[in-house]
Amino acid sequence: MPPFDDWNIIDEEEEEELQDAAFFEGKRDVILFCIDCSESMHELRDDPNYEDVKTSHLLTALEAAMQIQKKKVIVGPNDSVGIVLFNTTRSSETKNHATEIKKNSFVYQPITLISAPAIQELIQLLDAAREDPDLLKSTFPPLTGKKMPMGDVFTSCNWVLRDGAPKTATKRVFLITDDDNPHPGSKQLVTSARTTLLDLTQSGVQIEPFFIATPEKPFEPSKFYSSVLLPNVLNDEDEDTGVLPESISITRIDDLLSQMRFHEVPKRAIFSIPFQLADGFVISIKGYGLVTEQKKGTYKYFVDLGDRMEVANSRTVYVDEDQQAEVDKTKMVYGMALGAAPVESASDDEGEGGDTVCRVVPSGKRPFYTADEIMSFRTLDLEPGIKLLGFKDPEELAFEDNVKHSVFIYPDELKYSGSKRTFAALLKKMIEKKKIGLVLALTRRNAAPVFCAMLPQAESTEEGGWNEPAGFHLIPLPFADDIRAAPLETAFRAPDELKDAARVWIDKLCVKDGTYPPDSYPNPALAYHNAQLQASAFREEFDPEAFEDLTRPKYDMIHKRAGNLMKEWKRALLTDESANVVPVTTGSKRKADVSVDEAEIRSKHEVGALAKLRVDQLKDFLKSKSQPVSGKKAELIERVADWLDAH
Repeated sequence: MPPFDDWNIIDEEEEEELQDAAFFEGKRDVILFCIDCSESMHELRDDPNYEDVKTSHLLTALEAAMQIQKKKVIVGPNDSVGIVLFNTTRSSETKNHATEIKKNSFVYQPITLISAPAIQELIQLLDAAREDPDLLKSTFPPLTGKKMPMGDVFTSCNWVLRDGAPKTATKRVFLITDDDNPHPGSKQLVTSARTTLLDLTQSGVQIEPFFIATPEKPFEPSKFYSSVLLPNVLNDEDEDTGVLPESISITRIDDLLSQMRFHEVPKRAIFSIPFQLADGFVISIKGYGLVTEQKKGTYKYFVDLGDRMEVANSRTVYVDEDQQAEVDKTKMVYGMALGAAPVESASDDEGEGGDTVCRVVPSGKRPFYTADEIMSFRTLDLEPGIKLLGFKDPEELAFEDNVKHSVFIYPDELKYSGSKRTFAALLKKMIEKKKIGLVLALTRRNAAPVFCAMLPQAESTEEGGWNEPAGFHLIPLPFADDIRAAPLETAFRAPDELKDAARVWIDKLCVKDGTYPPDSYPNPALAYHNAQLQASAFREEFDPEAFEDLTRPKYDMIHKRAGNLMKEWKRALLTDESANVVPVTTGSKRKADVSVDEAEIRSKHEVGALAKLRVDQLKDFLKSKSQPVSGKKAELIERVADWLDAH
């Protein structure tokens, strides 16, 4: 019988159960960079990347904005970006912004679709600023003696987004500043900033702050921003809808771009469904995919019409071969791959069952199903949602149960009031009692229900100020049909001397901190592809030699640290008896491959171990070198040694 999914597919793109990529492709992203231009941001310091060149926080922030835009040329050409500078005496000349944009803020780049000319203009400004360190200060003169009220900053951002951002887009503001207390001692300005920020967030805008800290000037968010930007945490006292997503990023200026790239991808929920804790007790949650494979963009087909190139759109059409006519997809039915072929003598009547919900299939006929029936089979007539079934000890969740990547769930206060408080209480108790949940989950209407483990995660702060939010990881569990037993065979065990010799060079090559940080190594194939497209878009010359593959091992360092130790271990391995024993396989008709290559034979010759080879292996080697294969084993060994010495 063919696999269940072979006949139970309505659309191939609908088969992915926990991720709907079409949602992400159709959703556009808008980022507004809101950069402080105060005197401290203009302060010159040595550039860490260029010798005898001065830089500033403002220059680094503008360069980070430029790099994000260059990346979006490839991965998000339908997204929009804008740049607003505040605490500057330069005023905006744009007419449609003039009345709404507050004083001491300047719209350097209005919200527009990503375009190479606009990015090249910013690149030219940055190149000129490196040659003339005072250029940015003269182009965007800093406001002296006072600071622009943050309430006015948020109001200006609101107007810029209203005028340029599409209504259906994900809108975010990247706030970059090094001033931790813009309004010391003024409660009125704090209240004003909080009120205008709430207006901004209620219109669907998220704030992603990037606070710059230096050893000379540390950043203390408690002085001002912690009372304005409320973090979205789970606790009993917090009933606010939340302004800040998960964390406040306090970074060194050198790490600004890397943290921006981390936040650059918008956090979009892949599903929003009810969570049933008991009969009549329901809250609402949202699910977020923490791992999503990034792929190369799809190519389009173009038609050369002579004077222009037009995109050729493709569509799928179902055709009746007999009548050569297009068939309406809604009238199609679905049949399984098994079953007898139709009997021509049988009646065409499908055995309508009158008003009953059953259809009688005549003998010899293949059963067919409508799209609604297929959907009913998949979902078992369940509505999308998560149902809590019970609790288990964490030890019962085995490592091999992770058959798919997990989904992170978080409460949604907008659909069910009190969801956050209830969710937080459940999370707190499960962490206290050290339990995991067992749930039945149906995340989308066209998905199949699955049993999942619900693993609680407490909030934690990592190095560098990153926060791991509190919530649950939803881990899909395998069914009995999905589990396979691994064939266990008794292997030869190496002696302790060999293990100790291997352990010495393995310890020399251990990864720092004993972990592999995946966020430090971008996909080299994807990065190489995007770098070529980026160079083409900006008419730059692409240098393949300049591309750095961070995943490539540092061979020089490996040989320097452990090269001699590895050679000693390899020599010990060649002289060990257990390494040369071929296990006898029973019940197999296939002959084991016992051939040895020239490198292995040469290595045995170097340590005087040619006698460990069998006669047939020696003959195969001599035959491949057009040497005589007659004689006893000692003669064959001598002949092989003579050939190796001569070559």
